[in-house]
Amino acid sequence: MPAYNFTIYSRSYCHLCEDMRAALSAALGEREYTIEMVDIDADPALLAIYDEWVPALLAGKINTPAVRLCHYFLDKERLAAFLAA
Repeated sequence: MPAYNFTIYSRSYCHLCEDMRAALSAALGEREYTIEMVDIDADPALLAIYDEWVPALLAGKINTPAVRLCHYFLDKERLAAFLAA
């Protein structure tokens, strides 16, 4: 079971969303993780929350609630702090 679960709230054909996914994968290296891409346009509730904020990255560890780390671009410092906690 992966130690870390990441969700990127995104849109289809969003280059920033794909850039965030690639940067996150590179930053995580050999750690065990999952990344789920969620298209906000498919869910009105998510669209209402994240419309102007995509991509938005949420991160969670086993048995802990997810937290929002960043939006638009990967915040490597916040990611490092999350991984170290």
